[in-house]
Amino acid sequence: MRATLLILTAAFLAFAGALAAPFYLDDLSLLNDPAVTSPGGWLHSWSITQTRPLTWFTFWANYQIGGPHPAGYHLVNLLLHLACVLLIAVTLRRLIPSPAAWIAAALFALHPVQTEAVVYVFARATLLMTFFCLLALREWTLHRHWRAAAWFLPALLAKEECAAFPLFLLLLHFFTSRDRKELAPIGLMSALSLAAGARVLYAAAVTAGSGAGSQSGISPLSYFLAQGIALWRYLRLLVIPYGFTIESPLQPSLFAGLCGWLALAALALFALRRFAREGFWALSALVLIAPSSTIFPAADLAADRRLYLPMLALAALAALLLQSRPTWLPLSILALFSLVTLRQVSLWRDSAALWREAVHFNPLRIRPRIQLARQLPPPAALKVLQEALALAPDDPAIFSELGKVYLQSGSRQDALAAFGQALALDPNDPAAVNNRGVALLRLGQRHAAEADFRRALQMNPCLFDALVNLRALGFTASPPPDCRYTPQQRGALR
Repeated sequence: MRATLLILTAAFLAFAGALAAPFYLDDLSLLNDPAVTSPGGWLHSWSITQTRPLTWFTFWANYQIGGPHPAGYHLVNLLLHLACVLLIAVTLRRLIPSPAAWIAAALFALHPVQTEAVVYVFARATLLMTFFCLLALREWTLHRHWRAAAWFLPALLAKEECAAFPLFLLLLHFFTSRDRKELAPIGLMSALSLAAGARVLYAAAVTAGSGAGSQSGISPLSYFLAQGIALWRYLRLLVIPYGFTIESPLQPSLFAGLCGWLALAALALFALRRFAREGFWALSALVLIAPSSTIFPAADLAADRRLYLPMLALAALAALLLQSRPTWLPLSILALFSLVTLRQVSLWRDSAALWREAVHFNPLRIRPRIQLARQLPPPAALKVLQEALALAPDDPAIFSELGKVYLQSGSRQDALAAFGQALALDPNDPAAVNNRGVALLRLGQRHAAEADFRRALQMNPCLFDALVNLRALGFTASPPPDCRYTPQQRGALR
């Protein structure tokens, strides 16, 4: 109990700074999602097209209790991480020797690769999924196999990436008890995984901008090859904790991807033949990360948070390798990891610092520069965006961002030119049409601005900004009844 409390205290101290972190990326979309902000939005969380309904339900509860303030969301994430650490500590003792179990729990609790999963609010799906998987594993190790299957269902409802967890239990079955009574609950969990996978495929296909499957912008083969590089990057980060970034630094490569997969297969085979116990955990890590790092494509080729559930196996593997070493070695490693985690958490508390780090590790990427520009005053933001423009002179997103900065600094003509260039590059973007209308209105061209606002609404009748802008000019503009707005947006449109 003392060891568990010590590990939990260390984890809390390492990640407590997350309570002061802001929202990032998809976090911000939660505040504009009626399924989160509306009092009755919890019903939307359970619709057929809403992936991860349990996670969305917790976001809804967060908003109803604490509104749009980030601290409450971060507190829930931190508590979930501590709960996962506790479950790791009490469960692994039944699977590996006790000294190694404590080392594994501490590695899981304090490794800096866990930072993104804990501090990024939108990554709560990963935390919830892991929490319920660990509850299932606890029941499994107590030989309550049908209870384990019951806990696996909310894990799938939190995030579908735990779909390979039944295969992990099957590996555990063959490496330990080989009790035939375990096969039926594993079969049920496998059927649940298939159903969850089919539901995600459907939701990703019918939801605009899902960023997954056919809308990811990358083919399954290219994504698979990229994962051959991503998995080695993950392994390097686990051993050498340097190079963490919110922006994926990977590019698909046929040769490097194939070499990466062949090397991983050879390494796993060698571990299984030479070190059966360690090989089991190495193979388990590959199994647990497979749903997010094989053939189902996602817009982000790599993300540190995807290692959170596989860290169950990776921490156990590392602990078994360290348990026979002098005590000072694992303690020194844990101390180093804790210091790096403290630094990573402090970066996540400072938006400009986090995106500056992302630019450093991704000098050719555009999104980190746009995100960094949003955190800076206009003169510094313009410099960052001009650098981005030199890298991608035909990217309409850069011109849209330039227009907003010019408006902020009072350069209305420059804003009009930037918004016009964005529209020329992407004529079908209603937001770009609306932005040009704002610049025209600032220049006193009321009729031209009105025409742009109306055109933007023709392209997207639910575009909130265009509706508000048109109403500000004194015109009546009502959205179609099927448009989904937050309560605040609906109040502004009354």
